[in-house]
Amino acid sequence: MAQSLNKTVELHTTGVSYMAIGGKVGKFLIGDVALEFYPDVNVEQYIQIPWTSITQIGANVSGKRISRHFEVLTDKSKFLFASKDSGKILKIAREHLGNEKVRQTTNSHSNYWRSTQRFICQKIIIFV
Repeated sequence: MAQSLNKTVELHTTGVSYMAIGGKVGKFLIGDVALEFYPDVNVEQYIQIPWTSITQIGANVSGKRISRHFEVLTDKSKFLFASKDSGKILKIAREHLGNEKVRQTTNSHSNYWRSTQRFICQKIIIFV
């Protein structure tokens, strides 16, 4: 039987965990002690991440729009999740972790653009 670490639940929402091949649909329980994910298929395959072990949490942001996908980095591993309420999850995480641990992650488009600019600048310097 799965036992929650949280004494009070601040947010209960649905989402997807990308820990295995394909995603597992389930429920998020965000509370005072941990971020928890319980899959719908088998609740015994739960993920509990205490706030104390999270080193960084972040999502892609474009303008004022927050991506539904977000990642959680801990001391030992990296977890990828998606939820329609990722903005609310990140706000609650900011309350528990502080501003320095909630980050805006870079997306592949901005990484591509940055590397392209670097390449073009190097070519211009060579020809000058």
